[in-house]
Amino acid sequence: MARRLPPLNSVRAFEAAARLGSFVAAAQELNVTQPAIGRHVRQLESWLGVALFQRNARGVQPTAAGVQYLATASRLLDELATASAALAQPQPALLRLMVVPGLARRWLAPLLDSLLAQRPGLRLAIEPHATFCQLQAGQADLGLVADDIASLPGYYHTLAVPPVFPVCTPAYLAQHGTPASPAALLQHTLIHEDDGEWWQLWLAAQGLHVQLQPQMVYYSADQTLDACLAHKGLALANPLLVGPELASGALVRPLAQAVALQGYHFILPAGGVVSADMAWLMAALCQRAQPDMAAAQA
Repeated sequence: MARRLPPLNSVRAFEAAARLGSFVAAAQELNVTQPAIGRHVRQLESWLGVALFQRNARGVQPTAAGVQYLATASRLLDELATASAALAQPQPALLRLMVVPGLARRWLAPLLDSLLAQRPGLRLAIEPHATFCQLQAGQADLGLVADDIASLPGYYHTLAVPPVFPVCTPAYLAQHGTPASPAALLQHTLIHEDDGEWWQLWLAAQGLHVQLQPQMVYYSADQTLDACLAHKGLALANPLLVGPELASGALVRPLAQAVALQGYHFILPAGGVVSADMAWLMAALCQRAQPDMAAAQA
């Protein structure tokens, strides 16, 4: 047989008003308006068919029935609150991770399912961002940026410093030929994620000091590699970005030369504190990065 129960919100409003001796105090405790308390009390009185308060110029006062009902209502609400608190599990905090787009899409995203399976309860929010080198308080809990350590305020830990090398599709080589040396790259279409600086640094490491003025500039390595996979030219990449494509043959390395230019580094916002989930995530990603780099280079 179904229980015949009064409206719970009305019971809460009555209990607070009777216990505190004031509709105003009850409204403040329950974070509602004073008229709302009055409506709930009237609804409960109508449901019970009995007056619970005496109303006069000085305010309200529980009737004999109200005093009797208050004792039971307070006890039951206390028991309900205690039982609910015992069962309720605190929600783990959401870990907000800001990541450069290429690494976020091409390396981190495929790892997320296994990471979450290893750490039940871990809650992640991944925000790709192409141009950050520091975190403002409240912007994210942890960042994963591509840069030099010396320019990173709030630097915390290095994920990897991977070798950088040119890549292209076999179809591009079939149409344009294989460059015989780094100098021969200047006769090919180079795909840029900046105003030429990245390629200039790589070529300078090969003893070639040139000034490049690209007609087309992309905002991230993610976009340059999409253009590269569309057979538009040669892009600079590293093992974490193109491991699967190198393994499948979708991309190839036309030259063996590789140079470590910048690293991937975890950074913290000013005043940031490393939580247990953050420490676990950094350790898990660092553990995965080294074998992934080794496999791609092999």
